[in-house]
Amino acid sequence: MAAFICGTGSCLPAYRMTNEEWTQYVETSDAWIRERTGIESRHIVREETCVSMAVQAAKSALEQADMEAGEIDLLVVSTISAEHILPCAACEVQQQIGAANAVCFDLNAACSGFLMAYHTALSGIETGMYKTALIIGSECMSHLMNWKDRGTCILFGDGAGAVILKNSSRPFYLPAGHSDGSKKDALLLRSRHSGEIDNFTDPQYYMQMDGQAVFKFAVRQVPEVIREVLKKNGLKQEDIRFFILHQANRRITEAVARHLKEPLDKFPMNVDHCGNTSSASIPILLDEMNRKGELHRGDKIVLAGFGAGLTWSAAVLEW
Repeated sequence: MAAFICGTGSCLPAYRMTNEEWTQYVETSDAWIRERTGIESRHIVREETCVSMAVQAAKSALEQADMEAGEIDLLVVSTISAEHILPCAACEVQQQIGAANAVCFDLNAACSGFLMAYHTALSGIETGMYKTALIIGSECMSHLMNWKDRGTCILFGDGAGAVILKNSSRPFYLPAGHSDGSKKDALLLRSRHSGEIDNFTDPQYYMQMDGQAVFKFAVRQVPEVIREVLKKNGLKQEDIRFFILHQANRRITEAVARHLKEPLDKFPMNVDHCGNTSSASIPILLDEMNRKGELHRGDKIVLAGFGAGLTWSAAVLEW
């Protein structure tokens, strides 16, 4: 029993922060940021929360799918930035949208989180445990970054994206995924409950990233995991209409396209106006493309995520 995406939704905070505004916090410029990342602006939460954005994205996906929340029997939220440790964000979303019949839990795989949640939902539907799943990536990355660290703060934005998966008779495609805990220090965020640091203003309480290490990892591993998932499913690159990557950095996407020897127009991007929204980036981009009419029935699409852990993953879906 395979599954297909029958609805998408997204939510971006109302406040849009331009590159120029970052000059108030760090030594930088619009030209410097654009050249190195491809980012022109990003959305930052003010009144919104991780859960409120997830709720809005979920409602939008339900409306597009013409479904009631009570039809959802699995609800997974991928996030590293929820306001509460307990209860999980998924249970808060369940209560607010009325998905009373759903099994709910959160998943933490950083920027790979949406793909890992997608794999989890696929396996549940394939085994017959669930019929309909709501998967949400929602992040308030602005709460986790050091606004004085130019190497990280300019990269991230906030937002949420959601997809609804429903069982169907379409082909089932095997996913691919990997983790390497030995590289954990490349992208690190310590818990404020660790007891290792004396005060919450210590920079070690915020996200720390070895940018060069992450860049080299992504450029090496993402093309490999894409080739792996295609081989697993007996597909060729020419069978794929779009390669939708985690939106971390335009230069990473361009490098992956070069490694695969594919034209850049097969690699849609929204990093220019969203920045890196971690596990929300892929579903936000899917929703943008869907609502623009850029995705058509029968299109084969590869999704690929990569992030802290280190983790990396890919999936094939048919629209």
